[in-house]
Amino acid sequence: MHTVWKGSISFGLVNIPIRMFTATENKDVKFRFLHKACNTPLNYRKVCPNCNVEVKEEDIVRGYEYEPGHFVVLKQEELEAVQKKPEMRSIEILDFVNLSEIDPVYFDKTYYLSPQDTGGKAYNLLRQAMNDTGRVAIARVTIRSKQTLAALRVYKNVLVMETLFYAAEVRQTAQIPGLPEKSDTNEKELEIAVRLIDTLTTSFDPEKYTDEYNTALTELIQKKIAGKEVQVAPQAPKQNVIDLMEALKASLQETKEKASATKKGSRKKSTGKAV
Repeated sequence: MHTVWKGSISFGLVNIPIRMFTATENKDVKFRFLHKACNTPLNYRKVCPNCNVEVKEEDIVRGYEYEPGHFVVLKQEELEAVQKKPEMRSIEILDFVNLSEIDPVYFDKTYYLSPQDTGGKAYNLLRQAMNDTGRVAIARVTIRSKQTLAALRVYKNVLVMETLFYAAEVRQTAQIPGLPEKSDTNEKELEIAVRLIDTLTTSFDPEKYTDEYNTALTELIQKKIAGKEVQVAPQAPKQNVIDLMEALKASLQETKEKASATKKGSRKKSTGKAV
C-alpha cells in the first residue's frame, strides 16, 4: 500500500508520528478518447485562445475570477505565505464527539493511519482510549496545500481519518426546489410502508452489494477482446403502477415471496432434499 502522506497526530502535548494510506480505490472502467478514423489516442493541449499558442507549464499562473473576465493573479510564494507552516504535517485534534452526531453528508474521503517507527506506543494509547470512550476526534489537517476538517475514529483496530466538508460547503436543504410540504399521511399507507421497511431490514453486509454496471461493462469488454458476438438482453416490460397503496402492497408481497424462496433454498441446501 502506497504512503500518500507523512506527519503526526497532535493529541494535547502528545505527537504521534504516522503514515497515511488511501483507504478506498476507484474501480470504474476508464476509457481513452480516440480518433474515430484511426483509433489513435487524442492528446490535450493547453492553448491560449488570445495568443493562439500552446502554453508551457512554467508560463501558467493561478487566477481568481472575482467577476466575469476580471482576475486576481496569485503567485506561488503568495499562496505559500498564507499557509501555516507548523500545521502542514500535523493532524491537530480539536475536539472529541460521538460518531452519531456527525451526519454522513459531511464525510468526504477515507484514509488509513499507521504509526511510524517511533509512534507505536502513542498510537496504541490513542486507539485504546478512543475505543474505551466510544468517541471520535475532530481534527484539522493540511493535505496538498488545502486545509480541511477531519474525523479520526477506530475501524477494525486501525485509526482511520475521514476528511469532512465544512458546514459552509454543505448546501442548505432549503435551496432544494419542489420538496413536498409536510401534510397528513394516510395511516393505512404508512402502516404498509413501515411493514415493508421492517421486512427489508437486515444487518449491513458490504460484500452483499456489487457494482452491476461495472461488472457488465467489464464482461462486455472481455467479449470484444475475445472476438465474441455481444448479445443484448431485451428490456423488461414496464409495469403500470395504479396508485401508492397498490405499489406498497405489491412491494410488500414481492418482498415476502423473495424471503420465502430464500428460506426454502437454504433448507434445501442444508438437507440436500427438496422441500
